[in-house]
Amino acid sequence: MTHVLLFLHLFSAFLFVSGTVAAGILQITALRRERPSEIALLLRTARTAVMLTALGALGALVFGLALVGDEDIGYGTTWVSASIALWVASVALGGAGGRTARHARYLAERLAAEGDRPNEELRKLVAHRRSLLLSYGATAAVVAILVLMVWRPN
Repeated sequence: MTHVLLFLHLFSAFLFVSGTVAAGILQITALRRERPSEIALLLRTARTAVMLTALGALGALVFGLALVGDEDIGYGTTWVSASIALWVASVALGGAGGRTARHARYLAERLAAEGDRPNEELRKLVAHRRSLLLSYGATAAVVAILVLMVWRPN
């Protein structure tokens, strides 16, 4: 059973990390675009990456906790507790940071249908500093989780 749980945990972690990276790349690419149709396409694609991130995050947590129980590691172990706290932080920060991107996507889709001309309000939404910092914080938490999972300090 341990091998199955480990496989599912690692597969979920791969989805979690790859979705996070893809969403980040798409968001940064959207920062460099002017046309609403291009921004809308990038942010729609980022939404798919975020869905993979959410699926991977949930799976990594569930299968990771199952592994901890199966291997008698202990839920109170420092690296396990820290990983859970970082998981909560990454999900919360990512969710908060993604709200503005969702509004930007809605605006970009509307502007694309209305003539596809660059728009200052859209540019400001895509480059919203607080949202970007929250998303970067979520990514940093994911990287910290990876570090803990690989080195598992006692």
